[in-house]
Amino acid sequence: MTTSHPYITTYIKKRSDFLSNMEQFAKEQHIPIMELVAIESLLQFLRMQQPKSILEVGSAIGYSAIRMALTLPEAVITTIEKNESRFQLASTYLDQAGLTGRIQIVHGDALEIDMNNFKLNHYDALFIDAAKGQYQRFFDKFSPLVPSGGVIYCDNMLMHGFTEIDIKEVPRRKRTMVRNLQQFTQWLMNHEEYETTFLPIGDGITISIKR
Repeated sequence: MTTSHPYITTYIKKRSDFLSNMEQFAKEQHIPIMELVAIESLLQFLRMQQPKSILEVGSAIGYSAIRMALTLPEAVITTIEKNESRFQLASTYLDQAGLTGRIQIVHGDALEIDMNNFKLNHYDALFIDAAKGQYQRFFDKFSPLVPSGGVIYCDNMLMHGFTEIDIKEVPRRKRTMVRNLQQFTQWLMNHEEYETTFLPIGDGITISIKR
């Protein structure tokens, strides 16, 4: 249900063969990575913010972490991945990209992980892109690591359009996830500690600046 923005994508700069191969692999293996318009928009927001440290919840194959590291050569990134096979793939890609010195990938359930294992105790930016039904819990756990003035980015907030329609029209197996995401969105938009904007980019991105 999301918009592919074919006109806009014609203006996106060509990526390296390495990144293009990652995109093609993810497409062939049905591994979710950010839509092109969404990742390009996120990278532009990060260029404006210029964070020195980023925490990502949900590595997948490491595509977004690599894009962020290449865009912000001075930034240090910690990324978390629960799935074993994706963690191994991401580790391989990070090694091939020569970015293991700046990107720490942690294997485990983000909700159970010991944050003492992280290289840093605070992050200028937090990027949440994992289990959609758990966004509230991810936010509650990791937002304390973001200082005042830091930014929290959440992807897939439209959940392929399911958050925009009547819950009765959503497939039963997805209803709990969609309800959780809708409740999180309402909570976030009204949170007094954050100035949040919801943008219809890709599959929906929220940008929350911590007061």
